[in-house]
Amino acid sequence: MSEDILWEEIVQPGASWSHVMKRGTALRITDTEGGANVGAIFYNAELPAERLNLPDTLKAQHIGKLACPYVLYSDMGRILCSIVEDTVGWHDALGGCADEASTVAKYGTANYQEKRNAYHKNAKDGFLIELAKYGLTKRDLTPNVNFFSKVGVKADGAMSWVPGCSNAGDYVDLRAEMNVLTVLNTCQHPMDPSPKYDPKPVKLTLKSVETPGTADASRLIRPENGRGFTLTERYFL
Repeated sequence: MSEDILWEEIVQPGASWSHVMKRGTALRITDTEGGANVGAIFYNAELPAERLNLPDTLKAQHIGKLACPYVLYSDMGRILCSIVEDTVGWHDALGGCADEASTVAKYGTANYQEKRNAYHKNAKDGFLIELAKYGLTKRDLTPNVNFFSKVGVKADGAMSWVPGCSNAGDYVDLRAEMNVLTVLNTCQHPMDPSPKYDPKPVKLTLKSVETPGTADASRLIRPENGRGFTLTERYFL
């Protein structure tokens, strides 16, 4: 990692962050304290109408969670990012994010005038603030991944929160297969049962990486992924 690192940053608890990840780079997200949740959405930076499609991501790969070496599909069948390293093994793709009403209902009201930077934030508004920087609006908001969080599904279809998914030092690496507008938020997962407003910080590390070859694990994990990589590579010809 060391000689390939381009940049590092800490994203504070409850904060939002965005960056256009370039093809040929990868982003490591590290849970520095344990118990973090990182909501994430992704767009083709050159044409944001193409964006993360979680139903297709799960259906095409026959999965109900995200982990290494699975990929994140766009709604045009191309691959936005691949998960190339992962110490957690389960990242939620079902739970969505909290809005202002649900945050107030769970944690109470704590505004900026009273709490300053410790005021209660919510992931939906955080996403919208970041999207506005790129000329995108509420209509462009798409369902998000929740890195470092685990939500199980019971036989009757009920979803349940699984505690202790991520520990201090756990990380996930996302390799950009396109030029990807990446929007992150560190608010708590909407299904986290804790009554305490206590989001966690994460560390971001951007590094240079090689583009995937024919033997790449993310390409080979499913036959559908091979076709997705072909479509993605054709886009850059």
